[in-house]
Amino acid sequence: MTEIYGPNEALLAKVMDMRMERQNLVMSNLANMNIPGYKARSLEFESELQNAVASNTRGLVTRTNPMHVPTAFDVEGFQGVAAKEFKPRTIYGADAVDMDKEMATMAKNSLQYNTLSQLIKANFDSLQKAIVEGGK
Repeated sequence: MTEIYGPNEALLAKVMDMRMERQNLVMSNLANMNIPGYKARSLEFESELQNAVASNTRGLVTRTNPMHVPTAFDVEGFQGVAAKEFKPRTIYGADAVDMDKEMATMAKNSLQYNTLSQLIKANFDSLQKAIVEGGK
């Protein structure tokens, strides 16, 4: 995909994949919130993504401009980390998932996913315009 659309499209697609995985984990947490002993899971990938984008394989900064995506970033080599990190509140020994926190996470994640899809659409629209206008 990077040959036609550039490295930004591959990066946006990978982040969208991570956001979809996070959404699935949040929905799983909500679906299992009444199961005794269930511990909520989360997917953290932002700091690992930032580290992967900001450095090459030797750990040296490769960007000449903060707006550029480095060529050393490998989309396929990046994964999010599912974790059982936060300690859920317990009410009468049955509530292991904080519904308010999960709903807030889901809402924030949905907004960020929609923003990424709008960015990809804008890139495709500009590519379409270049093709249409270039043929005239």
